[in-house]
Amino acid sequence: MISLKELATAAFFIFLPALLQAAPGVTISEDDNSFTLGNGLVTISVSKRSGDLLSLEYKKLEMLDTASGRQEAYWSHNTSRAAKVIPSVTIDPKANGGARGEVAIKGISGGSQMGGGPGGSITADIEIRYALGRGESGVYTYSVFSHPTNYPPTSLGEARFCMKLNDDIFDWMTVDASRNMKMISTYDWNHATQMNMKEARRMNTGIYQGEVEHKYDYSANQFDVRAWGWSSTEKKIGLWLVNPSVEYLSGGPTKYELSSHRDATFNTNNLTAPAPPTLLNYWRSSHYGGSICNIGTNDAWTKVIGPFLIYCNSADNRESLWPDALAQADKEAKAWPYDWVQGVDYPHKNERGTVTGKIVLIDPQAPDLRMKNLLVGLTAPDYAPAIIPRGPRPGRGGGRAGGFGLAGGGEDEAAMTNLNSSIAGTNDSFGGRPARGGPDIGTLASTNGPGGTNGFRGRFGGGGGGFGLPRTVEWQNDARNYEFWVRASDDGTFTIPNVRPGKYTLHAIADGVLGDLAVTNIAVASSQSLPLGDVDWRPVRFGRQLWDIGIPNRTASEFFKGDDYYHWGWYLQYPKLFPLDVNYVVGQSDYRKDWFFEQLPYNTDTNNTTGNGRGDGTTWAVIFNLTNAPHGKATLRLAICGVGTRTLSGIMNDQPIGTVTNLTYNATINRDGIGGSWCERDLAFNASLMKAGTNTLELTIPPGGLTSGIMYDYLRLELDEAATSK
Repeated sequence: MISLKELATAAFFIFLPALLQAAPGVTISEDDNSFTLGNGLVTISVSKRSGDLLSLEYKKLEMLDTASGRQEAYWSHNTSRAAKVIPSVTIDPKANGGARGEVAIKGISGGSQMGGGPGGSITADIEIRYALGRGESGVYTYSVFSHPTNYPPTSLGEARFCMKLNDDIFDWMTVDASRNMKMISTYDWNHATQMNMKEARRMNTGIYQGEVEHKYDYSANQFDVRAWGWSSTEKKIGLWLVNPSVEYLSGGPTKYELSSHRDATFNTNNLTAPAPPTLLNYWRSSHYGGSICNIGTNDAWTKVIGPFLIYCNSADNRESLWPDALAQADKEAKAWPYDWVQGVDYPHKNERGTVTGKIVLIDPQAPDLRMKNLLVGLTAPDYAPAIIPRGPRPGRGGGRAGGFGLAGGGEDEAAMTNLNSSIAGTNDSFGGRPARGGPDIGTLASTNGPGGTNGFRGRFGGGGGGFGLPRTVEWQNDARNYEFWVRASDDGTFTIPNVRPGKYTLHAIADGVLGDLAVTNIAVASSQSLPLGDVDWRPVRFGRQLWDIGIPNRTASEFFKGDDYYHWGWYLQYPKLFPLDVNYVVGQSDYRKDWFFEQLPYNTDTNNTTGNGRGDGTTWAVIFNLTNAPHGKATLRLAICGVGTRTLSGIMNDQPIGTVTNLTYNATINRDGIGGSWCERDLAFNASLMKAGTNTLELTIPPGGLTSGIMYDYLRLELDEAATSK
């Protein structure tokens, strides 16, 4: 028997089209300076010069910070400096009965730089659009970058959409289940004590008195967090950013990025400075290893960022707002790609392809291993980054640390300013508090196989956060191209829908499997369904496994305190937790309790409460037993997800086995992260350095700033007794 609730639900969806039709239609009006769009639920105002969102009203309440004189809501690269600006109505609601309206602000560069604010500059045409539909409780926005072949080479710095919200309304911030909380007030921030970075302050007032606030503590995995925002305990309304797709974001499914926080006003002498609630949708940044978007000479390039939804909602209780936003995110994902987007490089659903298959893991050393959290994606083939000549760069970007014109700046400016001092040993850490069978599919290869450039894998950098350009741009640090990722089924089957036509590399990563799979030459045609069948994945092995520590999952989450990583000051707590450093006994120790989630310089100043200063070099030991004295070649495989130091050295039974010197800073430790750009570094050595009985491996990081350490993802020792040792 059908329940009354089921009948009501069915009736609702039957009559929904009629209800929407009865809702007020969309209207567009304009004056010399702005467009105004409204639909009876939401009203917005858009600058005709910059493309900024000047006002957003919902339930007759202004949602944006229009009082402080700052930009209310904006794309970091807008049209305000364009040689020519063309405002237009791209969807006229008068022509469709009020069903939808859209406006566009297009800036023509003419070969000059655009942007120049906190996101740096780029030489490209930029078009910013806002769209509103009948009955929709929110507005869509997207931006289109275009670089014709006659424009000079260029690079993109910090790139995001940013919103400053009404401080009189919003007091509750939601990122995920762990960070769903009432936030500090502007007063609390302005009356707090600065710690070791200007973004970090210890609260002297309010509900978090005595705790340290830090915006990076609210960074989120962009693949998993699709709806995040602020709400009001008094007004019972919410404002959310909703990402229907992550195809236009950089860094793939492991990329962490800033999401929301109170605006970090850094003037400690201004006790009345505005610090409004802030929402961010980052699509290219230098955080946690960063990404690269370099456009070379004669390159024809365009990229559509979005559309994504700025969603407004209300409820009888504040607790219902986030679940509703998550439900809206599901609806948007199902509607993607939107059929109403016209006139830009945005293939519709019938113009895109679908790729299916099954990942089959073949590892004789782990025949019973079952892949968990299997992620499968299609990305651009690896490529060498375009070299952009240095030159004067207006604004606050300008390739400060990335080399060859990779812009830093913006939200990341302070961290990048202190990059070199951090690596040299001066601490620049941040702070925060814990929050509560198929056709031929191309050439098979493993990205962690031998014979890579210079003999190492995972080469990242640039984006303001590295020591220069990487030799190869791949999915973890690519912002120029689109990526298409899905979470596969437990049995390895996957379906990747809505793929833009093009040539791709198929990748797979999974918890429990070291490295990743790469299958090249995947060609996807328009409207094509491409079955790949079984795709064999044979992870690289350099010999018989002797032992391992942790879980290869591209984060340090499984180690001690890895579940509480967003907590300022772990570098101060480490000496208290491990006064004799880590001494891990294989077969006896538990990595969940006995292996700290980050190896840090040892702080000897017991009175240090700010996180400033330096620490001593730290040595961690791994003790293990062997039945027989080995021979041949041994390989220590180090999967690393956080880098704050230049070197890491290894000693086996008091004999050096090598030093890792090609590490690329990714600022994961000082930004209270758990996973930045991932790499594997191997130390191969003569197995005769080991012996029958007890052996001791020592891993040492040098003295330096308290966050200039290493965050391991996973460690494994392998032995090939048939190999010739070096």
